[in-house]
Amino acid sequence: MKIVENMDEIVEGFRNAVVTIGNFDGVHKGHRALLAEVKKQAAAISGTSIAVTFEPHPIRVLQNSTYLPHITLFDQKMELLSQTGIDVTVCIPFTKAFANLTANQFIEDILVHRIGMKAIVVGKDYAFGKNREGNIDFLKTSGKRLGFEVIIKDWERYGGNKMERISSTQIRETVMDGDVEKARDLLGRYYQIRGSVETGRDRGGKLLGFPTANIRLNDELCPKSGVYAVTVECATGIHQGVANIGYSPTFEDHVFTVEVHILDFDQNIYNQEIRVNFIKRLRDEKKFSDLTQLSEQIKKDILKARQLLNAEAKIQN
Repeated sequence: MKIVENMDEIVEGFRNAVVTIGNFDGVHKGHRALLAEVKKQAAAISGTSIAVTFEPHPIRVLQNSTYLPHITLFDQKMELLSQTGIDVTVCIPFTKAFANLTANQFIEDILVHRIGMKAIVVGKDYAFGKNREGNIDFLKTSGKRLGFEVIIKDWERYGGNKMERISSTQIRETVMDGDVEKARDLLGRYYQIRGSVETGRDRGGKLLGFPTANIRLNDELCPKSGVYAVTVECATGIHQGVANIGYSPTFEDHVFTVEVHILDFDQNIYNQEIRVNFIKRLRDEKKFSDLTQLSEQIKKDILKARQLLNAEAKIQN
């Protein structure tokens, strides 16, 4: 997949460009269905499949807000978009000046004249441009005038009656609630955090007998505090593990941490980036009366996680 981060790199339009537009936070099942339609339509006209996205997220610019946590930061989003088989991702720097473009300017100047759009695939409630004036009717009218086709794709839905729409907002809330199993259903993969391993308070191994990798998060969206069965991806491969997210109430130091005990593992991975996939939430954080009780609970957590992860591995194979 080609990544374009500067519009000046586009000297001439792409061949028969079929475009979709979005933030693609999470690159979830709904996004992937949209991108699959783009690929299908591009193949039909021997064209180029293109995803147009924005960095930073428009809400952060328009509302001066850092509250919105990303499901996927830029590098992971690009990895996931590449895995869909899309030909090109155009990442437009989102500024207040860009936000002031009219819908017509965006279509004519960027999509048609710069990118060379011949068709656009959008969801049925799509709107863009200043004051969201670029709705479906506007697109269809512009398509007739400028010579591009408008293709409407229905939402991806889930649940018993398939009535609920998959959205990034819903996934964000699901992860923050700790329901990583539902998040997996919506994403089409395990929810993952990434970060580098840093020196912790050196008590997991010494005091409890269970050494942990303390993670300095790269991601902004973190699951609800608690204990989770996880898998860990690092330079030595994929390993089973148990993660604790929260404030370690037994120690009463009130410092938020993400700590992972990697099962059957004794390698030095300090300062390395690891990826943690969340399989299932095991329990809430709990304050124990002493370290012996905490250690016994960790043994139970490890046993439960090992059984669950082994069963999951059999299903995957």
